[in-house]
Amino acid sequence: MADTSDFRTGFTMRWKTTLWTIVDFQHVKPGKGPAFVRTKLKNVENGKVVENTFRAGEKVEEVRLERRPYQYLYPDGDFMVFMNTETYEQIQLHKDGLGDVIPYVKESDICSVLLMEETPLTVEPPQTVELAVAQTDPGVRGDTAQGGSKPATMETGLVVQVPLFVDEGQVIRIDSRTGKYLGRV
Repeated sequence: MADTSDFRTGFTMRWKTTLWTIVDFQHVKPGKGPAFVRTKLKNVENGKVVENTFRAGEKVEEVRLERRPYQYLYPDGDFMVFMNTETYEQIQLHKDGLGDVIPYVKESDICSVLLMEETPLTVEPPQTVELAVAQTDPGVRGDTAQGGSKPATMETGLVVQVPLFVDEGQVIRIDSRTGKYLGRV
């Protein structure tokens, strides 16, 4: 068991019978009343983010998750097939359990698979991904006083706001945590 003094970003715990990872936390000590910890928690199974407040010193069950590198091989119906890069063992994960990871992963990408007691739970894409622009409208110069943006559809189906100078066929770098354009490759 762990308490709120053990909280840190990336800490995984069992809370209300499901697994949660702390995305953000803040220890608050008001002038009047007891201290508490305000947290943003991400559900490990489905990616849902909720906010919760814990009393200072409250006990929670800590869960140890292991991250291993796996290579995404191919889609197989409602499943995605991944291969362990060390043992060449293949696993299938259902697309419904992966949430918003799918548009950030293309074939042969290396991802981190979260395992609890050798059971795969979910997949984390790399922090930045490089995807080709499949479709976007041509940018017209002079339409804006400042730098403008336009929607672009990537090769995986992901839609990202990009600057006007980005054209179809170009490869761009995207932050998989925020879904924002970082630059051309």
